Amino acid sequence: MPVRACIGLGGNLGDPARALRAAFHALAALPDSRLLATSRLYRTPAWGRTDQPDYVNAAALLATRLAPQVLLAQLLAIERAAGRLRDGEAAAARWGPRVLDLDLLLYADITIDQPGLRVPHPHLHERAFALVPLAEIAADQPFPGHGSVEEALRHVDVAGVEAIQGV
Repeated sequence: MPVRACIGLGGNLGDPARALRAAFHALAALPDSRLLATSRLYRTPAWGRTDQPDYVNAAALLATRLAPQVLLAQLLAIERAAGRLRDGEAAAARWGPRVLDLDLLLYADITIDQPGLRVPHPHLHERAFALVPLAEIAADQPFPGHGSVEEALRHVDVAGVEAIQGV
């Protein structure tokens, strides 16, 4: 039986809007998965490290039969295909600029705490840039420890998160 998985997308190097749209197409092509919904694109201020360009963020909702670890591996492959580097100096810059970032935010109502994979995403409840687009397409999605996506969104400051028109 497929489960609903929520993916956060972001980028701030090159043409991030184009990178996110390409990532939506790549997500739609994942095996044993169906892309149910995509959010609008949002311009958001950088989080963690503010000395970088604004981000473009979005969210996607999948119905998938892929196990969480397999889905994560597929997300990392999409990042690599877009030019994302996770080795060396680029990886050392935590919360630094990137061409494409795909995060497995939620996987059904399951909590996972394994090396390299934590679901729900450990900072999701603090990040308006992820919750705003996610609430647009999956407000009722269970969010372990926080009720639902919509309930978690009520507890964050959404200032600076703006939908991009005409992109």
